[in-house]
Amino acid sequence: MNQRQLFLQHVAQTSDNPLMGVDVNIESANGATLTDVNGKKYIDLISGISVSNVGHCHPKVVKAINEQTQKFMHLMVYGEFNQSPQVKYATTLLPLLPKNLNSIYYTTGGSESIEGAMKLAKRVTGKSEIISFKNSYHGSTQGALSIMGDEYFKNAYRPLLPNTKQLNFNNLIELNEISDKTAAVVIELVQAESGITPANYKFIEQLKNKCTQHNALLIIDEIQTGFGRTGTLFAFEKYNVVPDILCIAKGMGGGLPIGAFIANKTHMDCFTNQPVLGHINTFGGNAVCLAAAQACLEIIIDEQLVANSIKIEKIISDKFSNINSLKCTVVGAFAALEFKTQLINFEVIKQCLLNGIITDWFLFNDKALRICPPLNINEIELKNTLEKLADIISQVKTN
Repeated sequence: MNQRQLFLQHVAQTSDNPLMGVDVNIESANGATLTDVNGKKYIDLISGISVSNVGHCHPKVVKAINEQTQKFMHLMVYGEFNQSPQVKYATTLLPLLPKNLNSIYYTTGGSESIEGAMKLAKRVTGKSEIISFKNSYHGSTQGALSIMGDEYFKNAYRPLLPNTKQLNFNNLIELNEISDKTAAVVIELVQAESGITPANYKFIEQLKNKCTQHNALLIIDEIQTGFGRTGTLFAFEKYNVVPDILCIAKGMGGGLPIGAFIANKTHMDCFTNQPVLGHINTFGGNAVCLAAAQACLEIIIDEQLVANSIKIEKIISDKFSNINSLKCTVVGAFAALEFKTQLINFEVIKQCLLNGIITDWFLFNDKALRICPPLNINEIELKNTLEKLADIISQVKTN
């Protein structure tokens, strides 16, 4: 059996036609370029789904990983050992955040960050209702799935968590559903799987007011939008709103699995008693992952990648905003190109793969194509790739 056949037989599949049936077997990756076993090169326009914000195998990330592996790779991570990689990262990131966000709980990824945030909100408020929004994506574990805003992906797994409710995004009237029963409201300020949908400023202002009025915690999910992706280090900076709990992951680790939820220490201390070890995991805060995260954050700051995200926004917008019958939505280095039909979109994605461009569709909008390149992608390389993408779009629509 060849590699593709072994892959299909032994590695669990989540679709019946992985990558549109195109066999992509990557051997190495560097910057924005992936190289397969036959030497064919691909430009990664989706950064491993918003993970590789600093590109693949950034030398500083690789160096940090190698150095940490020579010291230790795993210790108990329940907050018992004083581990320098955890402390160093906390004292680098937290000063960049609002003062109330001064305690960080490390996880292994985004879904786990959401799970921990929901538990913390229930513990702090003594309430159980969790409100989220339609077309929101917060993860696929049972709790995160319960607050996902799409019924298609949820119905096969019911019953899910009770006392959850999804409201319409950007609908001011429906914010009246927030009540004294509400423990928390969970929101993406830029919905990442609907085809890029930013929140309205008035909507977020009213949402925060409602949460304050009813003593509900505001949980902001920046798992996809964090670490410079939307033109600020975190999207909430644009909205003049401060979360009670901030969830992060994806672009945090430079390619290694890590996430976190961040809150006020007074709130986070609820996990220390009644019960003791009120929230635990095995690998959250892993030293090697945190070494990578530390290097990644330093790269974003030192190489001014947040500012570069804004440059990428203009390049994408200039290229695609004036094409007839194509809707282009861009927020920083995060864009959606929406076609008239799913059929067109999937054919464009397939032709991109065949022509050395990695793209993807959105979970809740299969008519839209995702663009979220590494924030340090070379400008000429990006423009050439987008020109190639535009040619593919033109050919597919013509045919």
